[in-house]
Amino acid sequence: MSRPTLAITLGDVAGIGPEITAKSLLNHPEVREVCRPVVVGDADALRAGVRLVGGDPDRVRVVESPAEAGADPEAIDVVQVGGSLAHVPHGELSAEAGDGAARFVMAACDLARRGLVDGIVTPPLNKAAMHLGGHRWPGHTELLAHEFGVENFSLVLSAGDLYFFHLTTHVSLADAIKNVTPQRTDAVLRLAGAFATALGRPGEAIGVAGLNPHAGENRLFGDEDADVLEPAVARARAAGINASGPLPADALIPAAVKGKWKLVVVCYHDQGHAPFKAVYGDDGVNITVGLPVVRVSVDHGTAFDIAGQGIARESSLVLAIRRAAELAPGWDHVWKTAQAAG
Repeated sequence: MSRPTLAITLGDVAGIGPEITAKSLLNHPEVREVCRPVVVGDADALRAGVRLVGGDPDRVRVVESPAEAGADPEAIDVVQVGGSLAHVPHGELSAEAGDGAARFVMAACDLARRGLVDGIVTPPLNKAAMHLGGHRWPGHTELLAHEFGVENFSLVLSAGDLYFFHLTTHVSLADAIKNVTPQRTDAVLRLAGAFATALGRPGEAIGVAGLNPHAGENRLFGDEDADVLEPAVARARAAGINASGPLPADALIPAAVKGKWKLVVVCYHDQGHAPFKAVYGDDGVNITVGLPVVRVSVDHGTAFDIAGQGIARESSLVLAIRRAAELAPGWDHVWKTAQAAG
């Protein structure tokens, strides 16, 4: 099978995106063995990142189309988006950098819609900078969903064959509680079931974390688990999805880490992110399920505190590239299965 072509967006150039992109493409030959990478962003900012990590900036080559990527195995191919951002200082919020980061993602989505790339890999952007730049999306996931025109999608944290689906992500805790609705829970359970089927694991058990402590403890600690989650699990089971719950999160998540569950649905950002990052760190990635092309991201932020120092670790980005390359050839099945599930 031919290697998939992957668009690697550069992220926020004030952060560690250019640095970890440079390290991933300069120091990890295994990346080019599994895919044809093409950076979507700013060549000057990437050259600065290459220089920062001791590489030759002349290896950065601007191409007009991803079809040109890979002609020179020593080159780092870049599709230029907008003007140069090399003047943006490291470690500071910048409207220019935020605008650029969002436009890099939009350009990658355009390439994917035109069939020029097989997947998208995203280093981190800074949400506050993106907002300063005029793009008022909660994060990468929502921007991608908008660009592809999809409404049923989920942020999924993954390490190995463990997947954490999220009912809500970048909203306040108060809004997260409001947004755990029957409709949203039904949609994510269908996505999780479709994803399992597409991976060749139909009937895989899906554990649903309770929203409240002890999954509500028979309404002692809130009604949402009994009124929203429990009926949604029953509807999923009636539809042939092997869901269980709601289960106390402090029992479900440790059991998943120990291998009892491979698919988990959590209710809000920190319910999934905090334990996942504590256990897996750089061994985890972020996958968006519900898009027509695979998108995998690093599971960390822009790290303004260390940007420009050449010390950022690229391991999560390398893993994200490898996971995208692994999933891209079969992603059409993931997409069609999710679409058929509604």
